[in-house]
Amino acid sequence: MQNNDLIGRLVVSIAGRDTREPYIVIDNVGIDYLLLANGCTKTIEKPKKKKLKHLNLTNVVSEEIKKAIFQRNKNTDIMIRKFLKLEGIVKEG
Repeated sequence: MQNNDLIGRLVVSIAGRDTREPYIVIDNVGIDYLLLANGCTKTIEKPKKKKLKHLNLTNVVSEEIKKAIFQRNKNTDIMIRKFLKLEGIVKEG
């Protein structure tokens, strides 16, 4: 997998205090780490850094969010929140 293939991909944490929390990959940091955002607690400006081995990669990729990340769109966090709600992964609220 190339570095840009992971950006915009839905991942789920499988280790740590955030177990079963969904995130969107926003960047790669080296070989083992990814920067993640969920649009609420972890935003594009303050992403979560997590090891790749502590994540479950899904096959779900949002091309719209991926494009917004590359263009540095200021509404990316809102798009991520809506995407996670529409996928039925997070509760309303």
